Amino acid sequence: MADGAFSSRREFLWRSGGGLGGIAAAWLLAQEGLMPAAEAATLGVLRGGTHHPAKAKRVVQLFMSGAASQCDTFDYKPLLNAKAGEPFDPGGKVELFQSDPGMVMPCPWAWKQRGECGKWVSDLVPHLATCVDDMAFLPAMISKSNVHGPATFMQTTGFVLPGFPSIGAWVSYALGNANDNLPTFVVLPDSRGFAPGGPKNWAPGFLPSSHQGTLIRPNNENPIADLFPPDGGYVTPESDADAQALLGAMNRRHAAAHPGDSRLDARIASYELAARLQLSAPEVMDLAGESAATQRLYGIGEQPTDEFGRNCLIARRLLERGVCFVQVWSGADNGFPRRNWDSHEDLKRDHGDMAASMDQPAAALLKDLKQRGMLDDTIVLWTTEFGRMPCSQGSAGRDHNPFTFTSWVAGGGFRGGTTYGTSDEWSYKAAENETYCYDLHATILHQLGIDHKRLTVRHNGIERRLTDVHGHVIGEILA
Repeated sequence: MADGAFSSRREFLWRSGGGLGGIAAAWLLAQEGLMPAAEAATLGVLRGGTHHPAKAKRVVQLFMSGAASQCDTFDYKPLLNAKAGEPFDPGGKVELFQSDPGMVMPCPWAWKQRGECGKWVSDLVPHLATCVDDMAFLPAMISKSNVHGPATFMQTTGFVLPGFPSIGAWVSYALGNANDNLPTFVVLPDSRGFAPGGPKNWAPGFLPSSHQGTLIRPNNENPIADLFPPDGGYVTPESDADAQALLGAMNRRHAAAHPGDSRLDARIASYELAARLQLSAPEVMDLAGESAATQRLYGIGEQPTDEFGRNCLIARRLLERGVCFVQVWSGADNGFPRRNWDSHEDLKRDHGDMAASMDQPAAALLKDLKQRGMLDDTIVLWTTEFGRMPCSQGSAGRDHNPFTFTSWVAGGGFRGGTTYGTSDEWSYKAAENETYCYDLHATILHQLGIDHKRLTVRHNGIERRLTDVHGHVIGEILA
């Protein structure tokens, strides 16, 4: 080879020395298996390698959009019943989102101790209550915002502002793809609409565009939009293949003329993945091979569990086929009657409807993963953007509460039947071991073999990471 001539952009970056060129080359070489993962990891580049031995391989995030009430699900506070109907006076000024403090509002559902761990869970979620010995609870979660959009961004990206990569994009960037025929990061939305912020919650931000979440709607006739040509058109399989070959050649020529633009590479990769998805996606979406017992477990074919149950079962099928991160949404944007967990007017009605559709499928996912031996290395994360107040809004609703809420995690090396942190006697504010999304995200990355402080990308002169400048691994809930 003549001096100054390089066979590819990879070789140019590698031979041109250290700095960002060397890191970029290491990233590309590790991605293609041309550099040992451990060597690439020392440069802060994982792509299938890890910083330390991993306990988990994959994650499914169940997001309750609209703010599920902690004091009506997993955070038992007998004081709310004892003081029901009395003025809410925890001491000091009470900050609310859109109302004045009402009276102390009891939980509309009964509570029982469940499992060997004795965790108190309300009758709102009786199916999840049977899984508490596999779940680690975080009842002292705090949000930096009591507004849905920013608070949702905080749980999905680690920041209250838009424009930052989703946790799914970070995981995709770090670990790469285990199945070339499926995306690394998949999003299964609520059919009624998006959560506040919409696609920004699964966007790649400043990471390469190929790491954004791929939107799949299992309940639609065409789960992936525009994947197949319309019926009755002039496109045939042969002409489609010829067109893809021509398009691929044109794209590669265009990309060669614009080196360093990840959007071009991502566009090419998306077209190539779309072609492979024409074969792989129908097989994943087809539940005919699932037993009748499995479909009953998820509540498929029954109302109101059919949609969320189908999404949870599709999530399991994606995970077992190598998809690394799946996001499943319960709840959409605001509408009337309520179609999310944002129960300002009538909590018993609205939470009752939302939980009836979510509870059985979410528990089924845990049980199904466990009986297949997949829960050991799969993290199941259940979360929401913030909690709700222990006092009433109007006569029957609850206002936003960013000062404490509950998330839980299961599988993937987490110690079931444990609780880290507590809220105060009202379930109004975190009282012990306050926990932010940074800590939860750091712990999830840790279980995936990733050091959250070393998974960084330099953007606009700043070494950015999922956990910003915060976060610690919550060792108390790890097995």
